[in-house]
Amino acid sequence: MYFIGAGPGDPELITVKGKKRIEEADIIIYAGSLVNNELLKYSKAGIEIYDSAGMTLEEVLGVMEKGAACGKNIARVHTGDPSIFGAIREQMDALDRLHIKYEIIPGVSSFVAAAAALKKEYTLPGVSQTIILTRMEGRTEVPSGEKIRALAAHKATMVVFLSIGMLDKLVEELKAGYGDKTPAAVVYKASWPEQKIVRGTLEDIAGKAGKEGISKTALVVVGDFLGDEYEFSKLYDKSFSHEYRSVEG
Repeated sequence: MYFIGAGPGDPELITVKGKKRIEEADIIIYAGSLVNNELLKYSKAGIEIYDSAGMTLEEVLGVMEKGAACGKNIARVHTGDPSIFGAIREQMDALDRLHIKYEIIPGVSSFVAAAAALKKEYTLPGVSQTIILTRMEGRTEVPSGEKIRALAAHKATMVVFLSIGMLDKLVEELKAGYGDKTPAAVVYKASWPEQKIVRGTLEDIAGKAGKEGISKTALVVVGDFLGDEYEFSKLYDKSFSHEYRSVEG
């Protein structure tokens, strides 16, 4: 039994190990609403394939339990990396109760695919050394200390998942900590062929994203890392000594 991070969308961004486990699987359960079904081309012919988008937790676990009882290899394929908003804890706990062994194979998260698409670095010296991964409160509540307004006070690099449908409200919460002119971007379906990037500031990003018709499957990123001012890293500074390089004189 394997939980596999499928990556952000591009089927070539799955890990080598994840691809091998899909190739070996007798049963695949994948999140069809988010995982690129091109990944299914790596699978063997004639296997059982389930799209979990329309399944309940109990139905997913039923497939797992039945498959494990028959000694089959099961690939539970999640988008991005399963540890980030992947809802795998409840599945793992159930498998523990059933005494079914499993392994987790990490994947490339959409937040790093977004940085690649933007051609930006989240952690710039003198700008930000912290990345906040979070979401707006919706039907899923967030702890009181993790409200967007509270997190925005840090002015760190922030990547907001699962919130593009509440972008106007999100921007207002972000403005409580960041200034109106803080750079922001919306990355729709990072690494997919239909990827789209909208750049702006907190003052205008909602309007720009709205004009592009982006209302789902997108990340919102905010912070001065999107700007052009930063300090050079000490790692390659000719005057900076470290374990692998000494400076003479």
